Amino acid sequence: MRPFVIGVDEAGRAPLAGPVSVGVVRVPEGFDVAREFPGVKDSKKLSPDKREEIYRLLLKRQESGDVQFCVRFSDHLYIDSFGITRAVRRAVWSGVKFLAPDPALARVQLDGLLQAPCAYAQETIVHGDDLVPLISLASVVAKVRRDRLMRRLSRTYPEYYFELHKGYGTQTHWDAINMHGLCDIHRRTYCNVDAPPQ
Repeated sequence: MRPFVIGVDEAGRAPLAGPVSVGVVRVPEGFDVAREFPGVKDSKKLSPDKREEIYRLLLKRQESGDVQFCVRFSDHLYIDSFGITRAVRRAVWSGVKFLAPDPALARVQLDGLLQAPCAYAQETIVHGDDLVPLISLASVVAKVRRDRLMRRLSRTYPEYYFELHKGYGTQTHWDAINMHGLCDIHRRTYCNVDAPPQ
């Protein structure tokens, strides 16, 4: 039996702006995630307050040393240059290698179609973010950190209201794009419009 299990999920695949975020969480084999993180489930099914509560609990557990996690971003420029699939893979691989530099010591559980480097024992689980608490925890980490980043970026680009929609293609966001054009953090391959001349 390998001493660690790693859960992986991503957030921000679909937005028009900002990075894609990958959460990677490492726990000892046999660790009961559902018991230690009550209420954890797919981040999309949790309120922002509940996600933040779970994230704060995770920070405390990381201080005690039994749980470790990291978040890796691939930014809008990388997404535009290489596509979202490669951008997500880059972030997944970086995070997994960081938390488990020796593949012999960990097995990896990933959501959806995600894959770890082939040297790792791994299982990809469709709807894993809803079915496997460790993957759910990774989804919370990815979502919380990305949302925090988009709120910070909203202070630089207030006219786009990133603090509200986090870069997703809401009507408010499209209205802002139509009025102001694209800003520096938009994914131009997603928006299919040109920024106005400066």
